[in-house]
Amino acid sequence: MSQDAHDQVLITLRRIIQAIDIHSRSLKKKSGLTTPQLLIMQAISKLGVVPIRALATQVNLSQATVTTIIDRLEAHGLVSRERSQEDKRKVHALLTDKGRQLLEQAPEPMQAHFVSRFKELQEWEKGMLVASLQRLADLMDAPDADDTFLTDEPERPQF
Repeated sequence: MSQDAHDQVLITLRRIIQAIDIHSRSLKKKSGLTTPQLLIMQAISKLGVVPIRALATQVNLSQATVTTIIDRLEAHGLVSRERSQEDKRKVHALLTDKGRQLLEQAPEPMQAHFVSRFKELQEWEKGMLVASLQRLADLMDAPDADDTFLTDEPERPQF
């Protein structure tokens, strides 16, 4: 049974990876945005004029990664930067009109669909899934959630 279980785990992991990949390609094709770009733009929309550090915390990425993504978004006129009037060391990110318009038309990230369905599960199911996935990540020597999964792909924007 252990070989069968092993195979089932690998097949299921491939299905998950494939679902994420399909959704990411669809998002890129429909909006011209990568998933990390969309998440950052959504966070800016939600938080308003926000310091880069707070934005990085909100989307669970390093400040350096968020800065790189904002560089790309700014180059396409979707986001702008503004120095804080209170503390000149802080730089805030804000959506441009073009960025707000694109965000309104962009599809939801896969995470939103997942979260809505996950919330419908019983508490014991949620706990079981979280514990199983954490254990699986440990077995795979997976690094902690940071820039390794949600990094901004070096693709050519389609704006």
